[in-house]
Amino acid sequence: MDKPALSVPPAHVPEQDVCLVYSTFPSMESAEQAAQQIVAARLAACANILPGMVSIYEWNGAMERGEEVVLLLKTLAARADELVSRLDALHPYDVPAIVILPATGGLPAYLEWVSRSVTQTGGS
Repeated sequence: MDKPALSVPPAHVPEQDVCLVYSTFPSMESAEQAAQQIVAARLAACANILPGMVSIYEWNGAMERGEEVVLLLKTLAARADELVSRLDALHPYDVPAIVILPATGGLPAYLEWVSRSVTQTGGS
């Protein structure tokens, strides 16, 4: 039997709500370096780095193809702007893809862990 669909609340992200910050990097090494600094600064509770993505885009009038990795960071909406600023400063691209995505739900214990991890001195 299928699980019932979760209801989706109105599109808003209160400051205590968890959100994901999505970005792409040219290499695993550059993504990991940025992720380590951001998590160590408690701007994100966790970072996931997904290898093997191909991006197709237009840049300066030319069609481009690049192999990249995806960096996903879990944080609170209240910390997202600071995280985006730090990520931009650490990023090797001139105009990096950095997007904040609200989490509309999740396992309550996990969401609480994310919140504790970016607001307290101990994250586990």
